[in-house]
Amino acid sequence: MVISKNQLDVVNKTIRKDIQSISAYPINNSSGFIKLDAMESPYSLPENLYKKINDKINLLSLNRYPSADKTKLTRIIKENFDIPNEASVLFGNGSDELIHLIIQSCCDPGDVVISPSPSFVYFGMAAKFNHAKFIGVPLTKDFQLNLQDMLDAIEKHKPKVIFLAMPNNPTGNIWDHKQVQSIIEKAPGLVIIDEAYQAFTNYTWMPMITKIPNILVLRTVSKIGLAGLRFGYLSGNKKWINQIDKVRPPYNINVLTELFLIEIINNKNILDQQTKQILLNKESLISELKKIENIIVYPSHGNFVLTRVDQEIGSLKIYEKLKANGILIKNLSGSHELLENCLRISIGTSEENNKLLHVLKTI
Repeated sequence: MVISKNQLDVVNKTIRKDIQSISAYPINNSSGFIKLDAMESPYSLPENLYKKINDKINLLSLNRYPSADKTKLTRIIKENFDIPNEASVLFGNGSDELIHLIIQSCCDPGDVVISPSPSFVYFGMAAKFNHAKFIGVPLTKDFQLNLQDMLDAIEKHKPKVIFLAMPNNPTGNIWDHKQVQSIIEKAPGLVIIDEAYQAFTNYTWMPMITKIPNILVLRTVSKIGLAGLRFGYLSGNKKWINQIDKVRPPYNINVLTELFLIEIINNKNILDQQTKQILLNKESLISELKKIENIIVYPSHGNFVLTRVDQEIGSLKIYEKLKANGILIKNLSGSHELLENCLRISIGTSEENNKLLHVLKTI
């Protein structure tokens, strides 16, 4: 269909200028590739668990909207992810939706959202989409918090919301606890601790959500093997959760997602075993990467590892070489000045990691 000039003019006059100026979030066509670019689990669920779920699908009423009663799902999530009994929980269609809901409920147009930078890019995107102003406070050269700059930004901009991702994506590190505490104490509004990768570390702020009045913990099941379900949860004081819940779209958790979650989380030991294997694979991969000349490997508390390659080689050359050999990773060069010639590699199976290493050693 050909769009006439007049029709195009209507589009240009109608769509917000700031939306016209950006591109849609890029997602690679990964068919046929070894996927080491999106921090997914490389392991699928056992066949018998799929069969058990399949036997229950025909009991679902797909002609009806999902039930508003999430008591069973809430109990299972709280019990299996160590959420304090007295805390409230809000579910989202992925943690991305919850990030939107947080900003929608807290920010008037022009209000400020702050995060260290580089960090999860969707913090800034969601702020923009919801007419808030995003301020990224640069990390130090070794990806640590620049505490004074953070405190100065808080003092100057009075942010409604501060996002702190720990472990941080894409750097993989966890920031100093006392520095984070200083930020929380200085914050005039809400602080979101994004623990998307918490399953791969023992570090968590979850026990503190009933003790510190202005923090909520955000998590997702995407990194532990359930990315296809698109499910996240936000935990904390009910006064916060009740207000944010007001902007949640109705029926945002579909019946299939709920069924899968209940059955799979009731067998969470399977996911836990897969997580342990990913950690073993990561340890082995990091050890081998460090043996390769001209590659710097940064410490990681996630299911990925950040690397930096020599400028003479360049990250693009490595990215293209791997892609030509059927392997996808994330080229971060150009996304932030601190990430020049950086590549982020998700942890795959031992076989996938070995194929990656084989190609890298030929460059």
